[in-house]
Amino acid sequence: MLNGRTSKTGAVPSAAAVVLLCAVLSACALHWPPWRHRPPPAPTPVQELSIESAVEPAPQILQFWDRNTLLLDLTAVNGEGGVTLHAAAGRGWPVRLEFRVQPGSIQRLEVLGRERVLFEVPAQGAPMVLKLSPSAYLRDTPQITLRWSAADGSAR
Repeated sequence: MLNGRTSKTGAVPSAAAVVLLCAVLSACALHWPPWRHRPPPAPTPVQELSIESAVEPAPQILQFWDRNTLLLDLTAVNGEGGVTLHAAAGRGWPVRLEFRVQPGSIQRLEVLGRERVLFEVPAQGAPMVLKLSPSAYLRDTPQITLRWSAADGSAR
């Protein structure tokens, strides 16, 4: 029958178990919570397409891969302008093209490939990505022309 007293052999394993449990839980705190992971590294610019501009200095347009999509960063362009894109020799065009634009810096983006595509850019907001339909250009399209404008009329 139990009289409320614990034996010396029963108390030591219990205390050791508590100390061990505290040590294990404190080690878990170093890796918990799971949402405290490091942010992913910034994408590295690539040079997949040749970009030609009729004006000097040429606008800075960075290129980044996002899986099988080539993202052209147009956030540095403003006002009116344009460039001509050429695919790398032997590789052709990427499967998909996207354009990151800064609302307010341009109002329209015109893309001329096999088809003409006109994107409207809002007057304000965070940078946004415009996705070009793969049917707007073919693998053997010789060039794609981009024109942007800050005016209400179409990009010239």
